[in-house]
Amino acid sequence: MLTLTVVATKGGVGKTTLSANLGGLLRDLGLRVLLVDADVQPSLSKYFVLSHLAPAGLTKLVTDGFLSDDCISSVQLPADGSPFKDVEKYPFAPALHLIRSDTREGNLQDWLSQRLDRLVRISMALNDPGVDASYDVVIIDTQGALGHLQDAAVNAADILITPATPDVVSAREFIEGTVKLIDRHEAAANMGFKIPSMKAVINRTENTRDSRSMSELIREAFLTMRGRVSVMQTAIHSAVAFRKAATAQVPVHWIDPGRASDAMHQLLWELIPSLEGRYAPNHRDFGVPLGTSATSAEDAPSTSHQ
Repeated sequence: MLTLTVVATKGGVGKTTLSANLGGLLRDLGLRVLLVDADVQPSLSKYFVLSHLAPAGLTKLVTDGFLSDDCISSVQLPADGSPFKDVEKYPFAPALHLIRSDTREGNLQDWLSQRLDRLVRISMALNDPGVDASYDVVIIDTQGALGHLQDAAVNAADILITPATPDVVSAREFIEGTVKLIDRHEAAANMGFKIPSMKAVINRTENTRDSRSMSELIREAFLTMRGRVSVMQTAIHSAVAFRKAATAQVPVHWIDPGRASDAMHQLLWELIPSLEGRYAPNHRDFGVPLGTSATSAEDAPSTSHQ
């Protein structure tokens, strides 16, 4: 099982959109995906229509320290009344599950602040053998601010995905916020905690020049960020398709099987190289039947947890 945490120290950079679309694409490639909404503003919890709304969610997961069935909601794709005509192309797609955020009042942050084990509350729950046997990929969406809940989500990750928007002000904020995040987690190094690999994604770019300039600024700060952050080759362009997908509550590759789908496939292949060459069923280059080997030991992503 591979755990991806989407993290940023400011809001509005597209964390939730990225989390939802990666989860939806992985699901359509035949992988078993668990989405975890660890943001006090439950945007990911509202992105998809739910066929099953679990009575509990993130609060119980964190306070219990394990994942129980009453925390797991199920995403409905497509939703009732959906206009999509290609549903029959997804006969093998497994369930997409969600741990919804239910902590808007800040009670969970307060609870974590009193716990010496606050860094491991999410990883402890996800490292259970039963969770590992049930899912191929876990994607954790986080709040756009430093805090105990974000710290726990970072510590649970195998890979950190850090979206950044392509302008000079955002680049400086990205670098400053990332350095603060690194400082927080390097302070726990004496207790055996390590910062996962961090991959910056240039998000909502209007053109390749913006993306290139942003990448150069981040690379110039490589030493400042202790060599922790690498910039992904794939940039996500600003596109109406992403807004349409959010409105329709579906993954963007359902709305735009062309450019947006290409970008999401390329991004996913960079993150999980073993999936390169696998396509969603509505992609023009689709040629690998779903359900054949997507979750086999050979193809399924596997990374040992800390």
